[in-house]
Amino acid sequence: MPADARNYRLGILNGFLASTGDGFFNTSVVLAGFASRLGASNTVIGLLPAIAQGGWMLPQILVAARVRALPYKLPIYRSSASVRIGSYLMMVLVTAFLWESPVLCLSLFVAAMSINALASGVSGLPFLEVVSKTVPSQQRSAYFGVRNLGGGLLAFAAGLIVRWILGSGLAFPYTYVLIFGLATVAYTAAYTVFGKVQEPPDEVQLPSDTRQELRAIPQLLRLDAHFRAFLSVRLILAFASMADPFYTVYALRELRVPSSMLGVFLMTITGVAPLSNIVWRSVAERKGSRRIIRYSAAAAFLAPLIALGLGWWFAPGQAGREVSSAARQSQVGWLYLAVFVMSSVAAQGFNLGHTNHLLNISPPHSRSRYIGTLNTLVGLALFAPVLGGVIADKLGYEAVFWLAAGLFALAWWWCGKLRRDA
Repeated sequence: MPADARNYRLGILNGFLASTGDGFFNTSVVLAGFASRLGASNTVIGLLPAIAQGGWMLPQILVAARVRALPYKLPIYRSSASVRIGSYLMMVLVTAFLWESPVLCLSLFVAAMSINALASGVSGLPFLEVVSKTVPSQQRSAYFGVRNLGGGLLAFAAGLIVRWILGSGLAFPYTYVLIFGLATVAYTAAYTVFGKVQEPPDEVQLPSDTRQELRAIPQLLRLDAHFRAFLSVRLILAFASMADPFYTVYALRELRVPSSMLGVFLMTITGVAPLSNIVWRSVAERKGSRRIIRYSAAAAFLAPLIALGLGWWFAPGQAGREVSSAARQSQVGWLYLAVFVMSSVAAQGFNLGHTNHLLNISPPHSRSRYIGTLNTLVGLALFAPVLGGVIADKLGYEAVFWLAAGLFALAWWWCGKLRRDA
């Protein structure tokens, strides 16, 4: 088999397996439900996706300085993958043996997540570098589209398994121990597969250090208006993500949706993903990444508004609309799926649009610098869910949802500044 075809297939398989792991380890549903069960505050619940997403991006300006001069990037990916596998195993053990001490359990779980996220950040830039070298630009939309489509189907299967596990007679926390264990197996296979890609060498470039990379940021932003506009959109969307982990918590705590609905929520997220990817792939091929990001912002805008509408109609205490019966609780749970439909559609569009847009506007000789700069700056903003948790504790979930809706609307407008041919 030609190396190009082999690399393409390994990359696709890596995406399938990683998406399966993501289905078991979903931060907005599985981790939020787990933390809620342990009695975590909204601030801690908001910290979980912030670590998973923001921690992935923060180290990349440091990695960019290191990776720039290396002809091969995969050794860094393989080393960080070993650290990530160890951190997943730690999360499984902490959940199994320390759940009776919720504070200690959550503290060590968050520590393991942090290690995992930082190691993920180290591997993220080499991953994109290898993809950019092994997949031609004209094939990247299809490449990521196929990864997301097949991965979405497998993540849906993972959602079915999660629903079965949570609805089985297995006692807490062993339901989550099993779910996290399955995620660990899927991630281990994914990292192993991508580590077998045959990477062509880069031309040797002058070595750099972190200080040089940091000093280059102002110049990069000043000289490249397209990159500056893309960074602005990403920052706005990162702050808008503050609502994501609280959709599940709002349904459980405020609308009193049965916990058995968590599996259905996850199935909705993962089931919608492959279907929406078919649409997004078509949009990418016909209209480019800019239009994907803009349409995704519109879909994301609807998610908090739907949650607010259902909260107004079904929240306990509303005259004539008390959620007093199991039937009514189940009813609001099924209607609430619309929140996760819009959120999942938007997330898949963002995943495809962001990656394609960044790789397409980045000059080959400066790709590491572009990726590292953007991901590090956006990574800081992705800790917005922690701010969302503080706002939820002080002002309620409704305030978080209104703020998120406003930011998504702003991002939609700002997309008009993005480069149209990227």
